[in-house]
Amino acid sequence: MIGGGATSGAVLGGTCINVGCVPSKRLITVSTFMEELRRRRYAGLDYTIGKLDYAKIIKEKNEIVDSLRDEKYKEVLDGMENVTFIEGIGTFIDADTVRLGSREIKSKRILIATGARSAVPEIKGIDGIDYLTNEEALSMDKLPESLIVVGGRALGLEFAQLFARLGVRVTLLQRSDRIIPNWEPELSNHLTQYMREGGIKIITNATLVGVRSGGGLKKITARVKEVETAFDAEEILFATGRTANVERLNLNAAGVELNERNFIKVDKTLKTTARSIYAAGDVTGEPMLETLAAKEGNVATSNIFENANKTINLNEVPSAIFTYPEAAMVGMTEEQVIKNRIECSCSPVEFRFVAKAAIIGDTRGLAKIVIDSKTKKILGVHIIAPHAAELIHEGVLAVKFGLTIDDIIDTVHVFPTLSEGMKLAAQAFYDDISKLSCCTV
Repeated sequence: MIGGGATSGAVLGGTCINVGCVPSKRLITVSTFMEELRRRRYAGLDYTIGKLDYAKIIKEKNEIVDSLRDEKYKEVLDGMENVTFIEGIGTFIDADTVRLGSREIKSKRILIATGARSAVPEIKGIDGIDYLTNEEALSMDKLPESLIVVGGRALGLEFAQLFARLGVRVTLLQRSDRIIPNWEPELSNHLTQYMREGGIKIITNATLVGVRSGGGLKKITARVKEVETAFDAEEILFATGRTANVERLNLNAAGVELNERNFIKVDKTLKTTARSIYAAGDVTGEPMLETLAAKEGNVATSNIFENANKTINLNEVPSAIFTYPEAAMVGMTEEQVIKNRIECSCSPVEFRFVAKAAIIGDTRGLAKIVIDSKTKKILGVHIIAPHAAELIHEGVLAVKFGLTIDDIIDTVHVFPTLSEGMKLAAQAFYDDISKLSCCTV
């Protein structure tokens, strides 16, 4: 197995544990707590915000990363029989041989899982400035006064809100006409509103022209609705996609081809164009999700050793954005259903109708169910709300097992919970939920 890691593919644990989910969600948790103190959600409490020691926050983050890398990766590897871990960069000699330093390793079964890293656009002046990607942004021990985030999808949104809540003045530039353009418009619009309320300046329809440094600031020029506009900040963070870690693998020698986006080309069983080489995870392209990468690794090894011919239905794989409120989705959007010529019905329900939302003092967000209007089968679930990443799994099961809105309505939900939003969204296909009492069946 040629294994993955952060950046060039050489750090045990890969992107998630080192420069992805674990460190970013730790900092997001800290920033969300800071926001809670500022919001003063509960009357009668005396809220006091102490001094922010960002260096100490980063130190604690690093300690968590180091601990989990040892516990979840190094110790797990050490406890595996018949597994030899060799640290280094592997290079193909042929389809059966990998060179690692002066050592050659032969195998009839090879799995490539080298991951991906941040991709930065090739724009005028980019080589003349220092900029941030997710890796550098998670390693700073001092907060900048101002920040430009380029990219309005999950990564860019999470970092924009994270730093804004820690007191950084943030401007976000997005190329399309709305953030998260491949998500439901309702979620995009709500999240835009919440982030702007949090002080983030969001600029859409922004096409990058060039960057430069001057006067102690980084300056970026973008064409916004055909008008060239300049923005400046102490730092610029690029969240503009990812590129596969394949440059040093010498894939040609093994007969492994790349697709049009320069990710490893695989079929539904995760087999590459080489006869006995498979690939899994971010190195194969979108969607790039840690749990999906793990699932792909499991599927690929089953196919390699057992000829199981397993595949993954990506329609059943959930996605989440860890802003706050969080956003999460699974299955098809309304637009995708219509494109598939399925007669579609949708039911967006705002969380202000969910009793638990009122109880916790945060009624932001909505749940939207997309169904086949003839069969009532649930085709997609889309949520923006506190803890949406936790709430989405009922929707995942609904999509995976072909449940209908009647199945959801017939299922008893705990009261009071935010998960009742799913049941209310199902009931809304039949009733005006604003006129329903709590726990109505």
